[in-house]
Amino acid sequence: MRTAFLALLATALLPQGALADPARSERAVAMAKQRWVDSPHGPMLERILPPGFEPAQLPQRQSVGAQLTLRYCVQCHNLPNPAMHHAAKWPKVVQRMVERMRGRGNLGRLMADMMAGVEAPDDAEVARLVAYLQRHAQTPLDPKRVPEAFRPEGEPFRLACKQCHVLPDPQRYTAAQWPAVVARMERNMAWMNRVVGSKPIPGEPQLRIDEINAFLARHARQ
Repeated sequence: MRTAFLALLATALLPQGALADPARSERAVAMAKQRWVDSPHGPMLERILPPGFEPAQLPQRQSVGAQLTLRYCVQCHNLPNPAMHHAAKWPKVVQRMVERMRGRGNLGRLMADMMAGVEAPDDAEVARLVAYLQRHAQTPLDPKRVPEAFRPEGEPFRLACKQCHVLPDPQRYTAAQWPAVVARMERNMAWMNRVVGSKPIPGEPQLRIDEINAFLARHARQ
């Protein structure tokens, strides 16, 4: 089973221009899920990132940076959204992932076993990957642009978003687009809780979706 899987993984790795073929990009993503099935470390791999971000959603999806993201990142987990981190954070995240792909991560011999058969990018590819992720990273909200976000009226938005990343600029999307984005973030948060098995803590802040959407609609891009 393991040998057959590694052979299939090798044929799924994406060459230049492969994102032009949606079927092939979907196959690469499917390989990540198959890896969890075949690996005794599947639950550990699965919990790294929530599902839901698809190859077609990658910014500049025909670019080399998008191809590298799809080629290397989905070997071990769901496809990452470049906007999940801000630009200053991406270099350290990528370097940590590269060390793991090279079998030198923080779990010692276990990491080497988990990464058996995984292809790691060379230094030039790492630089291009980081540049791509930084170019499309989350832009932290400038307090001067939307000061209301840092006042009591912005608390539901602030408490929810800062759990996972820097505060996004409400003008990133229109009022009509924001509810779908907020719903996706809500699913991601629920998924993370399901995977790690956490339970609500009495007294902890709860998501106030209606208030978050109302705040974003007031300050969204026109």
